[in-house]
Amino acid sequence: MQDNSSINKSEVEKFDKLSHKWWDASGEFKMLHEINPLRLSFIQEKIRQHFSLSNQDSFKNIDILDVGCGGGLISVPLAKTGADVTAIDASPNNIKAAKAYAEQNNLNINYQNTTVEEMLLSPKKFDIVVCLEVIEHVANVEEFVASLAKLLKPSGMMILSTINRNVKSYLLAIVAAEYILGWVPKRTHAHSKFLKPSELSSLLAKSNLHFQELRGLTFDIYSRTWKLSDDIDVNYMAYIVS
Repeated sequence: MQDNSSINKSEVEKFDKLSHKWWDASGEFKMLHEINPLRLSFIQEKIRQHFSLSNQDSFKNIDILDVGCGGGLISVPLAKTGADVTAIDASPNNIKAAKAYAEQNNLNINYQNTTVEEMLLSPKKFDIVVCLEVIEHVANVEEFVASLAKLLKPSGMMILSTINRNVKSYLLAIVAAEYILGWVPKRTHAHSKFLKPSELSSLLAKSNLHFQELRGLTFDIYSRTWKLSDDIDVNYMAYIVS
């Protein structure tokens, strides 16, 4: 894998060391397992909306690219919908873990240890580009977003998720989640790398893309469950079109 400006090597190494933990629902990625049903529900709803599919239609012949796939938490359920899934990650150990899980479960997913920049060397474009909780870990956000856009077909759609940058997100996503509650490993995030929706919108506009919908992911302290909401102060997901 070549060096590319969007790759933050220290971030890749960080997740490389945790690669064997991806499918441990009570381990370091417990929070991702908890929010995964919500993320998947949002993605599937937007796919059906974008491509005018009914709830009974499969995603057969839809090409999906999952960027920064980790151990396959999103690519696996998307593959089960019948979609043709390509999933990439800069961490070789993440890809090894994802491939092993897919093989154990007889799933045909095209996992590749590569980058979005290297993907651009191929003429292949995708109906859907999914990139969840990755943007806040890359070295060059502007180039990364531009590369994602170039991998999308003109009639395609994109789903991005990341963390807003403000005092509330610092207190909840870093102080509480990492140091008080231990939901994610300490030093997983750097507050300066969080991206305001307005900033992400400006980057997307350079590639003639825009938000179609924004949704927040919030934790209900009373039911102790996650839910989709209109509160985008901390975690948010974006449905993006041209």
